[in-house]
Amino acid sequence: MSDPLDALEKSISTLRRAIRDAATAGDTERAGELRAQLRRAEKAWDTLIDTGEPATPPPRPAPQAAPVVHGSRLPAREHVHRALMLLGTPAAPKLIVSVHEAFFSGELSASKLSSLRRDEERSYRSSPGARPYYLCPALAHDLLSPVRALVTISTWPLEQRIIGPLSQRADYLTGTIGIAAAVRTSGEAATPTAVQLMWRLATNIPDATPKSISSLESAPDPRRVIEAAQAELDVHADADRATRAEAARRARKSLSDDQQLFGAPPHNVTRLQARRA
Repeated sequence: MSDPLDALEKSISTLRRAIRDAATAGDTERAGELRAQLRRAEKAWDTLIDTGEPATPPPRPAPQAAPVVHGSRLPAREHVHRALMLLGTPAAPKLIVSVHEAFFSGELSASKLSSLRRDEERSYRSSPGARPYYLCPALAHDLLSPVRALVTISTWPLEQRIIGPLSQRADYLTGTIGIAAAVRTSGEAATPTAVQLMWRLATNIPDATPKSISSLESAPDPRRVIEAAQAELDVHADADRATRAEAARRARKSLSDDQQLFGAPPHNVTRLQARRA
């Protein structure tokens, strides 16, 4: 891989982490600025991939303050948005609620998410682009149909919203890294619920938790969780990224703007199934 691509990919990764931190801290202005930088970086990446022409990576974002774990009175969609930004991946309603309970205040239930997703699509179709973001389903990599069990954010690039064969494991690891990083940043202010959530996710990752019985009585080390999750993620990342990138290219060519957010219509899915038969 060429140096410009390496620089862009590192910048995109850094920007996504900075956006997550800004959103978690409730700094919407900062998050908006970073999203604009991210869109420019992703556009430059696409241009370089498609044409092979050099692209100049955007400046790295300035360090952001630690996330604020106490929330405020916000609508349900904002609670979901904050939880997803902390995770940085598509997520099921149950995990979204768990993240919200661990890091933010306010009420959020899984039952609210079902009606919320329908409301988001109706809102978009009645007035596209009226909101700064929409909550939308993940898209299946093969048929580009909605995976309604997983929620994403419309401002994320297509690649991040697509689910391939390895994506759910890769997203599990990425989400665990996000949670462990938030616990680590919070330090002693981390809530027991947040530490418990990190511990529950870490138990499904090799080498993320202590092996000795005596060590199990102490709080898990966020640094160890992050390192173990990243080590496994590195194994899956390239293959998963390639699947998602290929599906994203097909989606951009074959789907309208609203379909890229909410999935291919049934007749498109039927046609794709027929082609694969």
